[in-house]
Amino acid sequence: MSSLVAWGERHQIGLYLAAIAAGAAVGLVAPDIAHPLEIAINPVLGLLLYATFLGVPFAMIGRAFRDLRFLTVVLLVNFVIVPVIVFGLSRFVAHDRALLVGVLFVLLTPCVDYVIVFTGLAGGAKDRLLAAAPILMLGQMLLLPLYLWLFAGPELIDAVDLAPFVDAFLLLIVLPLAAAGATQYTASRTRWGRITQDVALAAMVPLMMLTLAVVVASQVFGVSRELPALITAIPIYAAFAAVMVPISVLASRVARLDTASTRAVVFSGATRNSLVVLPLALALPASFALAPLAVVTQTLVELIAMVLFVRLIPRIVKAS
Repeated sequence: MSSLVAWGERHQIGLYLAAIAAGAAVGLVAPDIAHPLEIAINPVLGLLLYATFLGVPFAMIGRAFRDLRFLTVVLLVNFVIVPVIVFGLSRFVAHDRALLVGVLFVLLTPCVDYVIVFTGLAGGAKDRLLAAAPILMLGQMLLLPLYLWLFAGPELIDAVDLAPFVDAFLLLIVLPLAAAGATQYTASRTRWGRITQDVALAAMVPLMMLTLAVVVASQVFGVSRELPALITAIPIYAAFAAVMVPISVLASRVARLDTASTRAVVFSGATRNSLVVLPLALALPASFALAPLAVVTQTLVELIAMVLFVRLIPRIVKAS
């Protein structure tokens, strides 16, 4: 078992790309499974985050929460710098109101779930990013309506329901975190607890593969049907991910963050909250029907970017 786990960790990038390709193939060949798989996204993602949280000792989370310099940089990058970048990029789709709203929804909201997994894979400070997750979630709940009002007009605000933010926070942060804490406590006292923890940690690569495959398979057919309308958003999403790397590195250098924290800031700046804001986009009026697909398109672009970033970011932000 240990040799199989080690093999999976050595070849994880190729396995993740294979999972994305398999998900795309299944989703295009069997589009009827899209809805059941969409329902499965949150449970699968919750399991992945449970395994991720298990690998972070809770004492480290407590210390990370007191790292005010890191928290300040993450907040400045996501809620001051990112909106400026997003406003500039979104002007390329400003002529299409539904597409504009979808782009704004997804790019203005920092990721709080699988970004922690990718950060850990790249040697980043996942404990500090985990500690920042509640603040990032609260920040986007408060600031998203303001930015939508500024960038898309006041009439959009009445159509936005923020309840999915609360649901996602409870299901994808609080519940997996509580379960991981209980498992860590049990593992320090019982044999079965240690076995549960070891099995969950060993399942990290398969769980990531499953998450990637489920997300892609559930969304790829819907995107393919509207690809001509969505095509202009793809370079915007790719440009956003690329631009946020040097900007995040620069902000971290100015603040004199260490290597692990800098990598965490890069992933936080480049990764967006697509799985959480998708229900918000789906709740919009029919005239904004393209907005959810714009959110989904960002997910597909981002997953490929994140898999590549796991290999590239450690080379860009080298250990000192």
